[in-house]
Formats: sequence, structure tokens, C-alpha cells
Amino acid sequence: MKIYTKKGDAGDTGLFGGGRVPKSDPRVAAYGEIDELNAWIGVARAWCARDEVLAALDEIQRDLFAVGALLATPNPDRRKGGKFELPGERVEALERRIDGWQEDLPPLEAFILPGGGRTGALLHAARAVCRRAERAIVALDADDLPDTLLPYVNRLSDWLFVCARWVNQEEGVGEATW
Repeated sequence: MKIYTKKGDAGDTGLFGGGRVPKSDPRVAAYGEIDELNAWIGVARAWCARDEVLAALDEIQRDLFAVGALLATPNPDRRKGGKFELPGERVEALERRIDGWQEDLPPLEAFILPGGGRTGALLHAARAVCRRAERAIVALDADDLPDTLLPYVNRLSDWLFVCARWVNQEEGVGEATW
């Protein structure tokens, strides 16, 4: 099977479940942001040496494929199978990990400049892309998305921030404040 189809050469793309839209469509932009976020998380995984974080990043990447599939399939009747599921338990899992890491971290007393060690800096970059993706999803103003989608993406950016802080601390890299 060839990777290229030539179907998008005129500037449009197909959605899951049928239909074509311009590549500039807000829905395409939103799942494109999720795709970029997933790529940044992949880069962070490539540099991460913490097994606990690696396992969580793997789960998150799988969740982000579900988010992308949900965004790329505007007709809920076409969302068949487990790959379109983003249960509330995934949001709760992010919250539990955030709470656990925060117990190990010094309280925030100032803004943290994004950076630190290599993995921490990459997680901060992923966090910024996550916030952009969240804004793109909100701009859709779509009523076909599950109630868990926005809370998941919102919580994920918090998770990435706290994870970056925790990884930096574990690697002995201090935080620069503003």
C-alpha cells in the first residue's frame, strides 16, 4: 500500500466516516494540533529515562489517538469500537498522578520558566502544544464531542507541567523562576 493517495493535492482532506473538508477547516486544525502534541510526547519519550513516566506517556499517546479519531469523526454514529473511547477514568488517572507528584515537589512560589533537563524541557514544549490544541478544540464549538474530551486535554496540560517539574527534580535539575 502506498502512503500517498494524491486525494489531498487540491487542498482538501477526508474525514473518518466520509465527507471531505478543506485542510484549513477548524476540525482539521484541531486534530492536527493533537497530532503535533503526540509527536512532541514521542520526542520526550525518546529522551526519558524514568520507567513510570515512559509507561504513562505510552498511555497518553494512545489516548491522543482516540482524541484525534473523535475530532476527525464528526458523526457520532460512525464512531464504532473502543478506539473512539475516552472514559472519565483517564482524566482521573491524570489527576491521581498529578497529586502524587505534587507531594514530592516543593510548592510553587513563582512562575517556572519552561526548561530544565532535556526531558523536562521537552515535556514543557508538549505542554505548550497541548494548550494550543485545547484552544483549537474549544474554537470548534462542536456539540458532537464526548464530555470527557476537553477535561482530558485540559488536565493533560497540567499533567505535562507537573511531570516536567518532577522529572527535573528527579534528574537533579533546578527550576528557573520568573
